[in-house]
Amino acid sequence: MVFSSLLFLYVFLPIALFLYYISPEKIKNFTLFILSLIFYAWGEPIYVGIMLFSSVFDYCNGRLLNKFKEDWKRKAVLILSVIVNIGLLFFFKYYNFVIDNLNYLFYLNISASTLTLPLGISFYTFQTLSYTIDVYRGEVEASNSFFDYSAYVAMFPQLVAGPIVRYIDIYNQLKNRDFSDSSIAYGIKRFVYGLAKKVLIANKLGELYKIILAKEVAGLASSMAWLGIIAFTLQIYFDFSGYSDMAIGLGRMLGFDFLENFNFPYISKSITEFWRRWHMSLSLWFRNYVYIPLGGNRVKVPRQILNLFITWFLTGFWHGADFNFILWGLYYFTLLVLEKFVYAKALDKAPNFIKHIYTIFLVIIGWVIFEFKVADIGPFLKAMFNFKNFASSEALFYLKEYGFYLVLGTVLSLGACKKLICKERKMTYLEIAFLFILLILVTMSLISESYNPFLYFRF
Repeated sequence: MVFSSLLFLYVFLPIALFLYYISPEKIKNFTLFILSLIFYAWGEPIYVGIMLFSSVFDYCNGRLLNKFKEDWKRKAVLILSVIVNIGLLFFFKYYNFVIDNLNYLFYLNISASTLTLPLGISFYTFQTLSYTIDVYRGEVEASNSFFDYSAYVAMFPQLVAGPIVRYIDIYNQLKNRDFSDSSIAYGIKRFVYGLAKKVLIANKLGELYKIILAKEVAGLASSMAWLGIIAFTLQIYFDFSGYSDMAIGLGRMLGFDFLENFNFPYISKSITEFWRRWHMSLSLWFRNYVYIPLGGNRVKVPRQILNLFITWFLTGFWHGADFNFILWGLYYFTLLVLEKFVYAKALDKAPNFIKHIYTIFLVIIGWVIFEFKVADIGPFLKAMFNFKNFASSEALFYLKEYGFYLVLGTVLSLGACKKLICKERKMTYLEIAFLFILLILVTMSLISESYNPFLYFRF
């Protein structure tokens, strides 16, 4: 059950909100926990047990960390939590990748697992891990209520695709939440705008990308290749940020205030800035739990570079069990090292439009690495830069067909209507009417069964 579905919009969500609002304050977290289990079990009835195990396991670890005073016992609990959580993630997400490569390298015949990847495991694993680590560090008290903690882990707005919400950021809200009319109204607005970004923009651009992707790369004109990857560049932004907007909006409807996950990354003027704006919850997670514990910037330059290498290797690998994701992570590692230690001053002195072109160009190349298998990256890049074969009547046709969505996506991704979408203020009747029209358009699009992919299955 995804947010951009009629089942969620017109069946699950109204019923869930009704049951949640009529629940007494003392059992609201229990109600939210049960609703979230139903939401998850609808698509993953088998693997709901894995999420429940993670919840119970790290809730108990938190209680033990509160109970134990001896440092060695507390370290043992933390190490056990890390091993079990990473072990589960490794088994379901990376086991077949490792086995396939061992079989290839050493001519073995180890059987691969037939199990599928549990939905959202990368997100809720990082959440439960951050909880145990923060309790160990003494940054937050362990939860005294299993249902409060489990509501945090299983919370359906951000369960399957983030943002990665740290317990330390919302533990007070688990007891005292904002149910004011203005907060709920903002949540509805944010949800509808996110839904429109996903269904009306991302899905249309995804259609274009899918059409171009289906063509033979060897004969692909340069203009077609650029059209395809630009469509994907916009699609992945509106899909991911749209989902985050929906999650933040749903959180507000439930009384929670989640941190922002995207801040118009395509307006960035450096790769460093891009990663301060793109998937911010993931960047913060790796900064707080990998980069800084390794020493961060407090060590000598060679060690800083090593810390960056480890962090970005893991960031890439987190996205998927394939070499292109590792290569994507190392690509950004290289760019960030160059920006930090080689041409930082030169980049800073460059005109803003040059810095923006530089950033967007490198981000687009990065999406090629992210999206294609390693063997296909070279051929697609070759097609992009084979300007001798640039002109294409087919590209012109698709540009006319999808030009409106490409222009709209570009303009909105560069910050147009930022205040309209993100600013919390009293809504006018005109904006309410506009939101209603957007919801009607989304519903019509979903009824027509147009292209509606769920990009988060790979994570």
